Amino acid sequence: MISFRITMAFTLLALITSCKTIQKVDVIKYQPKDNIIKIYGAGGPHTAIIRVGKLFTNETGIPVEVYFGPEYNWTKDAQHDADIIWGTAEQSMTAFLENYKEFDSKDVEPIYIRKAVMVVQKNNPKNIKDFSDLLKSNMKIVVTEGAGVYNTSGTGVWEDIAGRLGNIEDIKSFRKNIVAYAKGSGAGFKAFKEKEADAWITWGHWQFSHQADADIVEFSEERTIHRDLSIVTNNKADSNTKQFIDFLKGEKAFQIFKSEGWSK
Repeated sequence: MISFRITMAFTLLALITSCKTIQKVDVIKYQPKDNIIKIYGAGGPHTAIIRVGKLFTNETGIPVEVYFGPEYNWTKDAQHDADIIWGTAEQSMTAFLENYKEFDSKDVEPIYIRKAVMVVQKNNPKNIKDFSDLLKSNMKIVVTEGAGVYNTSGTGVWEDIAGRLGNIEDIKSFRKNIVAYAKGSGAGFKAFKEKEADAWITWGHWQFSHQADADIVEFSEERTIHRDLSIVTNNKADSNTKQFIDFLKGEKAFQIFKSEGWSK
């Protein structure tokens, strides 16, 4: 009985102490109206969006700030002042909407699309020409995969491509050659270089940003997979946001996106 009372006393003391040390969690207030159009999203499309933003600012004088990369780097800021969120795939945008409650799925608008490609080492030393080459026993492949814990447009893309014709042997052979499941495209490019992989399954715009380090090989039409770029805003955003969105969808912006491998 004495032992029980001592144990209970220590338990109550620990509970009281822990309650005293609990700090109030800061609530992020959504206040986007600051006369700056702020747009947030994952890396990849950011190069084209930054170019479009600069052109828009030069023509209108309205400032645009683009924040990109892994979500954990910008999520708190976005919850506070995002005028626009962009998604690099439909599943990616759907995941974002779980965190940014000021934005609604009904307001999401797909604006551009791009196809998955094989990024290969410069000058394509393995002479990779099509998907079938990736099934050879001496190939090393990097794929981008969220693994259930990371929001990336690459999730499931390699399986879509490998399983495109409904042949399980294609998936088996391809899977044996995967040397890295990278969480995000930035990590994918890093693994592609560090592991000296023969191919990285990703989006063509990544090669546009790293032309000195890699080349592109496109899949045949029967293997080609696409994902879109979508945007979302709301009626609380800065008053100039709609003007920028119209510009983002316009011909001048499209030519910029087209130069980086995007289409409509």
